[in-house]
Amino acid sequence: MGTIIQVDDVSQHFASRVIFKNVSFSVATSEVFVILGGSGCGKSTLLKQMIGLLTPTAGRISVCGHDVTTDTEAVRRSMGVMFQSGALFGSMNLLDNVALAMAVFTDLPASARQEIARMKLAMVGLGDAALRLPAEISGGMAKRAAIARALALDPPVLFLDEPSAGLDPITSAGLDALILELRDTLGATFVVVTHELQSILAISDRCIMLDREAQGIIAMGKPKDLQAHSDVKMVRAFFNRESL
Repeated sequence: MGTIIQVDDVSQHFASRVIFKNVSFSVATSEVFVILGGSGCGKSTLLKQMIGLLTPTAGRISVCGHDVTTDTEAVRRSMGVMFQSGALFGSMNLLDNVALAMAVFTDLPASARQEIARMKLAMVGLGDAALRLPAEISGGMAKRAAIARALALDPPVLFLDEPSAGLDPITSAGLDALILELRDTLGATFVVVTHELQSILAISDRCIMLDREAQGIIAMGKPKDLQAHSDVKMVRAFFNRESL
């Protein structure tokens, strides 16, 4: 598998406050790559950098060979994003939410956009909910609808921000299974920000762990290897649910 995302010596400062510095890693094509760590370690900040919402203080990030800070149009077309809350438009039904990106970025007629949107909703198990409003569905369904919208333009890379947050264990397990199914059927690459241990162990091919005090990465590798063999106390505590 080739590299589809490259992060080189990325740092982020806000005035004199250092969030992290000299962060480097790569993500392989069709990999489920997880970014994890405790509160305040910079997970969300790093995600915002990777999707082009925040310019790094230093360093470079490329997605599908495009520099995130300079090739913004190409980058936007190569990625889909699921935000933590789902961020669905409340005045639109699910079908229109999913079709919106096609209306903005393609010349497809409305009938084709609607048909593709129905297909994307069916892929995430919401084929029967296309005409429902976001207020009429559960939190788990909203996350699935947001993934369907992220898939609208068939991007090779999907970024998911805390997909399991606020979900019960059964719903969370179903979402984990969906992520793996989409990776296997579409060959898409997933970058997932989460601190949910069961989900990390279930879906992640590789992960990095950020730490606030270290101001960067303290672990990188396969999660089960880190759980069993890491010599870093914080990493062992996280993966084995131990107190420090």
